[in-house]
Amino acid sequence: MGVGMAGAASAKTFVYVAAAADGTIDAYSLDTATGALTALGKAEAGKSVMPLVTSPDKTHLYAVVRAQPYRVVSYAIDPSSGALAEKAVAALPDSMPYASLEKSGRLLFAASYGGDKIASLPIAADGLIKDGVKQLILTGRNAHCIVSDQTGRYVFATNLGSDQILQFVLNGATGMLEPNDPPLIKTKSGQGPRHIAVSPDNKSIYVVTELTGDVIHYALDGAKGTLTEKEAASVVPPGSKLEPGIAPPPAPAFNAAPTPAAAPSATTTPKIWAADIGITPNGKFLYATERTTSTIALYTVAPDSGALTYVTSVPTEQQPRGFRIDPSGRFLVVAGEKSDKLSVYAIDPAKGTLTEVGRTPVGAGANWIEIVTLP
Repeated sequence: MGVGMAGAASAKTFVYVAAAADGTIDAYSLDTATGALTALGKAEAGKSVMPLVTSPDKTHLYAVVRAQPYRVVSYAIDPSSGALAEKAVAALPDSMPYASLEKSGRLLFAASYGGDKIASLPIAADGLIKDGVKQLILTGRNAHCIVSDQTGRYVFATNLGSDQILQFVLNGATGMLEPNDPPLIKTKSGQGPRHIAVSPDNKSIYVVTELTGDVIHYALDGAKGTLTEKEAASVVPPGSKLEPGIAPPPAPAFNAAPTPAAAPSATTTPKIWAADIGITPNGKFLYATERTTSTIALYTVAPDSGALTYVTSVPTEQQPRGFRIDPSGRFLVVAGEKSDKLSVYAIDPAKGTLTEVGRTPVGAGANWIEIVTLP
């Protein structure tokens, strides 16, 4: 994994963390019996590296670099050591804070918050991203996330500033996203839909709202690929007394006249700032992070309806932007953007409660985590 990479590791579960301020990807092996992390080394990526995404066959890791020139780097994963070897670089049309893959690994999807757009890039047969954008779609304000459902036929993208979720059908022959009917659904005003989690049974989709700290539960129509809102549960710990956040204003036209700076806000009450969401592989438990309180909320998921029941919130690393659950569903790893450590939690298989089993040093600005288990 570049200079300083340790030798072959016996573990077959590897954890990769984007350290945006350092411009590196930190790598670890995960002991799936104890949850212990062992540092393996760092790969140079570029300042503001994030997000990360792994190929379905676990042979490649793709890293988005959000500093100029905007790009996505393809790395080969060594199956014995977890080492990353850079293999290709492709241009991106904007700063992209979210990326995911089409289910068969043919396309990389990316969303641009500041650019109000989503894009797809082709992935070659050798697993590398070498070409530019295949499709670019202008969206509402602040495109924040884009994901496929479990079948890969339907794709959803959030627009935080426009309070909407776009609904697409992926044309399997052309690889192009086509608007579904309806092409979008609206959330309540000011919620700010951010990240999406899809239930393993593909019957529910959960959206964490950044500005109001809700997890919205939608029923997914498997035949049509459309969403129907069912309920919402709060991410914010009881008694925290946070105010709703505020979406950024639309960007001014490039030729707009300068405007005076706005006066400082009269209120100093901390704002809700929810971040990431994830569900265990068995679909029983869902988690979401809130950055202002630096907590992880736990919900149980009803097996029949997908309904959420809030259980508790757990203090964690400072400003927890990203976390991942390992493929076995036994451990949750979380990074804090203002912390120099990763926390690993054991997940209680009956209750979903989190027990810290270790903290490990990580690079500055850690934000996005990928966990890969190799055969």
